[in-house]
Amino acid sequence: IDALLPQTQCTKCGFAGCRPYAEAIAAGKATINRCPPGGQAGVRRLARLLGRDESPLDQSCGAEQPRRIAWIDPALCIGCTRCVQACPVDAIIGASRRMHTVIDALCTGCDLCVGPCPVDCILMREVVPAMPWRDDEARAARARHEARRERLARRHAERDLRLAQRTARKLATFDAALREVDTGDADAGRRHAMVEAAVRRARERAAAHRGVAAVAPAQARAAAGTGESTGKPGERS
Repeated sequence: IDALLPQTQCTKCGFAGCRPYAEAIAAGKATINRCPPGGQAGVRRLARLLGRDESPLDQSCGAEQPRRIAWIDPALCIGCTRCVQACPVDAIIGASRRMHTVIDALCTGCDLCVGPCPVDCILMREVVPAMPWRDDEARAARARHEARRERLARRHAERDLRLAQRTARKLATFDAALREVDTGDADAGRRHAMVEAAVRRARERAAAHRGVAAVAPAQARAAAGTGESTGKPGERS
């Protein structure tokens, strides 16, 4: 089924590309008449392959049109790269803040680059003289689309890996900081305990000293009182 589709990757069928549309047809989840680039001839080919009745092209997906390719007005292009990112078959070249160009031989006419352009500098022009979309061109477009998908998937995987590594480094730094804080808290606790012990010992020594100082005068007073009351006979007045 996928081999019979034009491989424009235009998404007009309501799916993300020709392959997803083919899979939906195979699963009985989509009809065979939802591909405007393939036109009625494409519906006929799919009907013969699958043994189904040929139905008119579904106009809700768009009307069949002559082959067209994108053209970028060099006087208006601002080099935003949005069309480069939108092209499903890598048919547009250009760098940031530099004029972009469509490679005519690679353009499938999907017009997915038109909408994202912020300055409306992309036009869809009919191919003159009219040239049908050949099977070898469809195969080449499919190969470029698959290569692009693989490249983007690889790029996303590499980005996710970098983010994971960066997160791991940040977590390691955070854990180390927490350990330092815990160690600092433990040291502070030990220092606090040592200070409290020293203060306690000082208080005990002070209390002991006050006790000794209080006992000595009491003993002296007791001794003086004893001497007055138990003096030798004849010494009392």
